[in-house]
Amino acid sequence: MMKKLLLTTLLGCMIFMQYAANAQEKYGKSLNVGLGVGGYSGYYGYVGRSLPVFHIDYEFDVAKNFTLAPFLNFYSFSHDYYWGDRNNPNRYYTYRESVIPIGLKGTYYFDDLLQANKKWDFYLAGSLGFAIVNSTWDEGYGGNREYYKRGSALFLDIHVGAEYHFNNRVGAFLDLSSGVSTIGLAFHGTK
Repeated sequence: MMKKLLLTTLLGCMIFMQYAANAQEKYGKSLNVGLGVGGYSGYYGYVGRSLPVFHIDYEFDVAKNFTLAPFLNFYSFSHDYYWGDRNNPNRYYTYRESVIPIGLKGTYYFDDLLQANKKWDFYLAGSLGFAIVNSTWDEGYGGNREYYKRGSALFLDIHVGAEYHFNNRVGAFLDLSSGVSTIGLAFHGTK
């Protein structure tokens, strides 16, 4: 029920922003695509190691120096466990997990305050979302299926980042986060 409510709210925000956003600054109307690596915190901290994470978002201008961006991330991993009991032979059983975190990121740009060169953008952001998790064990595994303890599917992350504009249409960004830190490309639409 909570997932449906959050998803409906996210979709409503996206539709509202599509029609209500005015291009007041150079930040919005950007498709950001990147590859991230997370630490041991955030929505996949129970994995116990860093994993590559695919990231995509689309920024909309909301107010001067402020954007909102619906986002989607994806990662997957597997791990083998040696297990057996009286009814099942000792062998390696595989645990597989795919996770799709989705949410909304609010970003404030400090370019005016820092008097930054027009080639650079500097920002602070926060993101709120939830993670959809699909996990499976090999058939016959009867060991501890709760080995990967999950917290809440909801998460809140903070971000600090910068983007360098190669030209008016393409830039490269680095986003350092309490969840997944990302490096990638930004594709800007017409302003």
